[in-house]
Amino acid sequence: MQEAHVEKQAVEDDEQPLVEHIADLRKAIIGSLIFFVVCFIGILVSINYVIPVVTDGNELVMLGPLDVVRFYTGIAGSLSLGFSAPFIGYQAWKFVKPAMTTKESKTALSFIPGILISFLTGIAFGFFIVFPTVYGFLMGIGDQNFEMMITAKEYFSFMLMTTLPLGFLFEVPLLLMFLTAIGIVTPSNLRGMRKYGYLVMAIVSALITPPDLLSQLIVLIPLIVLYELGIMLSKVVYERKWEKNEE
Repeated sequence: MQEAHVEKQAVEDDEQPLVEHIADLRKAIIGSLIFFVVCFIGILVSINYVIPVVTDGNELVMLGPLDVVRFYTGIAGSLSLGFSAPFIGYQAWKFVKPAMTTKESKTALSFIPGILISFLTGIAFGFFIVFPTVYGFLMGIGDQNFEMMITAKEYFSFMLMTTLPLGFLFEVPLLLMFLTAIGIVTPSNLRGMRKYGYLVMAIVSALITPPDLLSQLIVLIPLIVLYELGIMLSKVVYERKWEKNEE
């Protein structure tokens, strides 16, 4: 009888942390959704100021009234997700913090601002350099034989395709630093995977650019530089970590 009571108590003790984790996850999700909705509403309210920046003077057409709604909500949703990313990242860090050591927790938290800056830098590179170059190239080809009429939906979809991936790819150096700091990868591992990394980057640049060498190089060269920068930063982190372990 006593053994049965002990087993029941052990099960209840195991279930309690699980319930607490589920409650923490629920709070993180609800908090992130509220923050996203607030950003979404704020951007929709100021959409008339956002549209001229996004369209950059290009003449776009709408095929129906619902296209206007889709276009506005698409812009508001994409920008809200970008603005919400740091808050969502912080909520994710709070949720996984109990499963990490103190060192891993501090390391992960210190990388959040850098990840945001890297993401915004990649978006800016895509929006101000890659997108105008690729869009102008394709429009120039079309103008030779056709009267080009671009819908707002197609314009925005193409913009996302040529900017959003770069936001994530610009985070590669910091990601490699973080993985090195927590001991998952080493600089030698990254150097050994260099040829595979180059292959992936070449595929990505080919997918988001026209089939001409210049446009692909505009994307591919910065990606290669970012990977090499990631290896260099990984080496710095690894050496510092090694020195601390020897002390």
